[in-house]
Amino acid sequence: MSVDISDFDLAEAGAVLAAESARFASFGWMRGTSGNLSVVVARDPLRLAVTASGHDKGELTARDVVLVDGAGAAVAGGRPSAEAELHARVAALTGAGAVVHVHTVASVAMGHRSPGGIVFRDVEMLKGIGQPAHDVEVTLPVIANSQDMTVLGDRLEAAREPRMPAVVVAGHGLYVWGQSPRQARHHTEVVEWLLELELARR
Repeated sequence: MSVDISDFDLAEAGAVLAAESARFASFGWMRGTSGNLSVVVARDPLRLAVTASGHDKGELTARDVVLVDGAGAAVAGGRPSAEAELHARVAALTGAGAVVHVHTVASVAMGHRSPGGIVFRDVEMLKGIGQPAHDVEVTLPVIANSQDMTVLGDRLEAAREPRMPAVVVAGHGLYVWGQSPRQARHHTEVVEWLLELELARR
């Protein structure tokens, strides 16, 4: 089945991703050209707008975006992030409408300290990812890194905790998702807060 994504649709998605990237970059979570974001623009077949590779994420424009297919291959717009394939895998696996990948100190540090997963319990901020604040344990999975996105996607799929819209890639960073860019942003900020709390506690 073919799908028609207009230049306007892609530019609109690019504007959203540029604004979200600038916000995360302002927190120091996308230093240099690191990190990448995506938003689903069509579901059948799957198409995502992904931030272009090699750009300062604090200076993106609406044009700095690439349209990719369900395998993360560029359909229009230039060269996508090397991790576009994983974005597409997450969107297909979870039904997410947007995916965020940031390189935060807390996610890397906690991934090293808790390679079996990071457990959260009795913290009010868990409500920010739709979980009870008390009497329930929620685990943020930690998976080993790989430069092969198929391997990394397999690890993510095997480790995924349905109650936690995120996963830490050891030595790399944090992947988070949501139904929309706004929800993905909120989930990212909440999960990062939880990670920073655990890091401070230890």
